[in-house]
Amino acid sequence: MELRHLLYFKTVAEELHFTKAATKLFISQPPLSRQIKQLEEELGVQLFVRNNKRVALTNAGKYFKSEVDAMFDKLEESKEVVRKINGGVSGELKIGYISSVYQSHLAEILKLMHQEFPYLKTSLFEVPTLTQIKALEQGNLDVGILRAPVLSEKLKVESLFFDPFVVVIPLTDQKNDRQQKLADFLKKSPFIFFNKDFAPQYNQKLIEICQRMGFSPDITHEANNVHSILQLVEAGLGVSILPLSLKKQYAHLKVSFVEFDAIPVHTEVLLAYKESNKSPALTWFIKHYTQLKMN
Repeated sequence: MELRHLLYFKTVAEELHFTKAATKLFISQPPLSRQIKQLEEELGVQLFVRNNKRVALTNAGKYFKSEVDAMFDKLEESKEVVRKINGGVSGELKIGYISSVYQSHLAEILKLMHQEFPYLKTSLFEVPTLTQIKALEQGNLDVGILRAPVLSEKLKVESLFFDPFVVVIPLTDQKNDRQQKLADFLKKSPFIFFNKDFAPQYNQKLIEICQRMGFSPDITHEANNVHSILQLVEAGLGVSILPLSLKKQYAHLKVSFVEFDAIPVHTEVLLAYKESNKSPALTWFIKHYTQLKMN
């Protein structure tokens, strides 16, 4: 049994007319009749009832038609998957991100992406900026959501949004903060921040902000992700300086986000990738993610 036998059977079963089926298949009727006869002999069953007036499927023919239809549907689906793989819209898109970026925006894009590329697998990796840069350069990540600066000649960057820094304090300290200048309050407070080895540039930014306010921060607790930092602040172990965009994500925590008055400072969130990567899925992701208003 060959694929052509199944195609001939399927066409006759749909047309229920040998002459019309032969025309549709671009062959003459006698060879078509012979092919159907060979198929019936191989199966050992009669698939069609034939007379001068009509052609009809037998019960066996009806069942066989449903199976053949399913086979051809599966074949068409497989052909489409192969095309998508060849076009770069199947396989895997590896996305790096930092813990201090609000993830609902990323989830929104991934939902849309699944509709556009249903055969694409997306893998997310929470990775600090410096580690992301290396992974992107080495091709272990396709695209990264990270914070400036991205010091790499191998990567192209797109600006996503500017995120103001704010002071994060426990709710129990909110009244005390209002009764004195913010700088005076922070001078007396222990700080909770990212580990210097884990996020050296971010750590340096904290020191820079505090120095502009006239003091050096007393960093008494360090953590490697923003959730742990906020939990420690909530527990009353100190204060921190973090991006304002986290306020919505962690609204359930008992902390207060206090904006700077005298020294407006911010961080820039970027998208980074290799320009040589021409994957249609990556191109789509970059276009739609950069168009999304993040603030």
